[in-house]
Amino acid sequence: MRTLRPSSSRGRVRLGWLDSRHSFSFGEYHDERWMGFRSLRVINDDIIAPGGGFPTHPHRDMEIISIVLDGALEHKDSLGTGSVIRPGDVQRMTAGRGVAHSEFNPSSSEPTRLLQIWIRPRERSLTPSYDQKRFPREERLGAWRTLASGDGEDGSIVIQQDARLLAAVIGRGKSLTHALGDGRGAWVHVISGKVRLGEDVLGPGDAVAIEDEPVISMEAETEAEVLLFDLV
Repeated sequence: MRTLRPSSSRGRVRLGWLDSRHSFSFGEYHDERWMGFRSLRVINDDIIAPGGGFPTHPHRDMEIISIVLDGALEHKDSLGTGSVIRPGDVQRMTAGRGVAHSEFNPSSSEPTRLLQIWIRPRERSLTPSYDQKRFPREERLGAWRTLASGDGEDGSIVIQQDARLLAAVIGRGKSLTHALGDGRGAWVHVISGKVRLGEDVLGPGDAVAIEDEPVISMEAETEAEVLLFDLV
């Protein structure tokens, strides 16, 4: 079974410094039909203007993953972490029993674009923690690269949930498959380009929820960058 989530139907919030599109209900955007998918709770596609950003704010009981697509993101948190995230980096913050952080675009001239992803943890009140790793683009060319997983497979960043986040850059006319285990589902999100999944063609920002399919197969109609969430 497949449920399409076209980019054009996502929620949108525009502030002076932020242009954000929400795949699931978030903040002032609320849609009972889109409250998340399995343990995946949030995918926000944010564009932050030069010098703009989120001042210090709290989180708890969520696995927060940030992926910068363009520009840079400066992060500071109550754990004492300070870092700058750039394209190719994946940041994970286990909010657990409580953490506060800020995120800003440190550039005075270039916007920052990032995906901010929330995954519900397997249990509440975990000890807060932070990690950041780099995954070069060449590792994703023509193959799935695990970016985050519950067991740290293939050197991926560890999250506190039985979930896997995979990424690939698929060349035009090339195909990739992914096998789902029994009872698992997938959320496919297209970052750029176009891919065909059966009769469905997905473009930038489009997504599809997939259940009860043992194997997912997709073919790139143009070079495409894709995320795939494999979820219990």
